[in-house]
Amino acid sequence: MKILQKKFFLTGALVCSLACGIGAAGAQDLTGGWAILIHEDFPERIPGPDIAEYAGLPISAAARYAALAWDPAQLAMPEFQCRPHPSDYGNRFSDLRVWREVDQASQQTPALRMRREWQSPERTIYMDGRERPSAFAQHTWQGFSLGEWDGNMLNIHTTHLKASYLRRNGVPRSDQAEHQEHYIVHGEHLTIVTVIKDPLYLEEPFIRTTNYRIDPRFSIDPYPCEPAVEIERPRGYVPHYLPGSNPFVDEYAKRYGIELEDAMGGASTMYPE
Repeated sequence: MKILQKKFFLTGALVCSLACGIGAAGAQDLTGGWAILIHEDFPERIPGPDIAEYAGLPISAAARYAALAWDPAQLAMPEFQCRPHPSDYGNRFSDLRVWREVDQASQQTPALRMRREWQSPERTIYMDGRERPSAFAQHTWQGFSLGEWDGNMLNIHTTHLKASYLRRNGVPRSDQAEHQEHYIVHGEHLTIVTVIKDPLYLEEPFIRTTNYRIDPRFSIDPYPCEPAVEIERPRGYVPHYLPGSNPFVDEYAKRYGIELEDAMGGASTMYPE
């Protein structure tokens, strides 16, 4: 009797797995709450990068020019205070909740939804293979994302991004950029691999990884944000440095004893040699 029950259970599990498209496709269920792990690249992600710290970034000359004109006083401007991280950068800092949209008639999943803690941005990953909008369609912080499963890995391709930053020290990312993400579940952990391509500001694709752990007690609190004038400035003024006038250009290089040329980044600084 026990043997028959066990055989029935295994057979039923296999049928359910195939019927649900899980066993055959090998897809993982990403739904639930994921707590971010910040041991990787901690100095960049929490204390924050130094000014003119571009080593290891495959930035172009145009990106370097723009980054050296950036003044951290911009962060106090009301226009910047409540700006959410874009989808290619938000992975680095915030806990993550994932849930599925389910079509009640077909019981298929046309989209995955994601919400992050910092500034509470929500993102839709379309899973139904729909066409991308026109290149002239609205660009947003989260962009337009299409996803598909490759075995147990979720691949997401995102376009239509607003211009933003590659790093929080003024390194820019243009609105012509796009990024590919790979969500990989291994046990109770999730690894997100992000590959960013930008024809204006990157000489080569820029790759970084971020790790999470599943959290059964997960919750995201509301994140109200109300901008305020912290520093009185003339109307329309944006803090900046004119070309060649940034007084902190060599501070990072001197602190760590590296050549200024190497601190300035570029594709060549990505490699050991």
